Amino acid sequence: MIRPKYFVESLAKAGIDFFAGVPDSLLKNICAYLTDNSPKAKNIIAANEGAAIGLAAGHYLASGQIPVVYMQNSGLGNTVNPLMSLTDEEVYNIPVLLLVGWRGEPGKHDEPQHVKQGKVTIPLLDAMGIKNVVMATEEDALDTQLREGIAYMEETKRAFALVIQKGTFDDYQLQHIAPSSLSMSREEAIQLAAGSIEKEAVIVSTTGMISRELFEYRAAGNMGHDRDFLTVGSMGHASQIALGIALEQPGRPVYCFDGDGAAIMHMGSLGIVGDMQPKHYTHVVFNNGAHDSVGGQPTIGLCIDLPAIAMACGYRSAVSVDNAEDLKKALADKEGGSPRLIEVKVKKGARKNLGRPTTTPIQNKEALMAFLKQ
Repeated sequence: MIRPKYFVESLAKAGIDFFAGVPDSLLKNICAYLTDNSPKAKNIIAANEGAAIGLAAGHYLASGQIPVVYMQNSGLGNTVNPLMSLTDEEVYNIPVLLLVGWRGEPGKHDEPQHVKQGKVTIPLLDAMGIKNVVMATEEDALDTQLREGIAYMEETKRAFALVIQKGTFDDYQLQHIAPSSLSMSREEAIQLAAGSIEKEAVIVSTTGMISRELFEYRAAGNMGHDRDFLTVGSMGHASQIALGIALEQPGRPVYCFDGDGAAIMHMGSLGIVGDMQPKHYTHVVFNNGAHDSVGGQPTIGLCIDLPAIAMACGYRSAVSVDNAEDLKKALADKEGGSPRLIEVKVKKGARKNLGRPTTTPIQNKEALMAFLKQ
C-alpha cells in the first residue's frame, strides 16, 4: 500500500503542492491526510470536478507549477468540458495530474451506478487523449510512475492520470474534525420527514447515505418503495429529477431529499426550480457540512446561508431547522407557497450496519412509474 504522507511528500519534492477535487471513497485516506496537513488554499474541496479543473488551471497560470485534481471516476463526466476546451494541448495546453478513483473496476463487485463507469474509465481517458496508468500499490513502483508522469507533463504540458484501485492507499484517519453542537441524526430527520408527507406524495432522494437511509426506513415499516426514486448516482441532479416530475404532475406533492454536497455541486439548479415555480414542490436539504458517503470530508454547507440562496433564486419560502420539533412545523407549514426549501442541519455519521437498497434501479424506476400513473 501507499502511505498518504509518502505520496504527498513525493509530489512536494517535485514542486507539486496544490490539490483540488471532490472526495471519493477510494481516495478517502489521501483526502483525509490532505485535509489535516495542507493549508486551506492548497487543498480545495471544489463544488464539482469540473470546477476543480478550473481551479487547477488558475493555479498553473499563476505559479507555473503542476496542480493535482482528485475525483471518483463518476466525476470524469463533469471534467470532460474543461479538460477538452481549457487544459487540452490544442487549446491552452495546461498540465494537470488527475487522481481518479476506479469504482466499478471490471471483475470487482460494486454498486450498479458504478458498473458502466468502471468499464469506460480507461477508454474515456484514452478517447480524450489523456495518458494514464493504473497506479502502483508499492512505493518503489510508484516512484517510477511519478517520475515518468511528471517528466511527461513538464515536457508536453498535457494532463496525466493515475487510475487508482480500491485498497491502494494505506489507512489514515481524519484528525481535524470540527466540533458540532448538532444533535439530530440525518436518519432520524429522514424518518420524520418521510413519515410526515402526504400519501400521494413522491420523494426523489439523492445519492449516498440519504437514499440508503430512506430505503431502510421503508423496509423496516414494510411500506414498499414505490413512492421513492432513489437516485443512486448522478450526484447533484436529484432536484431536477424532482422538478421534472412536479411539472408533469402539478397536483402531486413532490419532495426532493437532498444533501449539502449534492446541492452545492450543481447549485444553479436552484435557480431553475425558482424560475419554474412548481406547485407542491418541497426541497429538503439534509446539511451536515460533509461528504458523508465518501469519508466525511468537509463541504461549505454549514458556512453558507442555503435558505437565503434559495430565496434569491425564486423559492417562495425557505427555513433552516436543527431539531425534530421545528422540522415537524416546517413540513406542516405550507402558507408560504411553493417551491419551498427546508434546510435540516444534522450531525455527521451513519449507522455502522446501514444497508443498501435490495431492489435494482430498474425495479425502482418501474415501481415509481406505476405509482405515478395512479
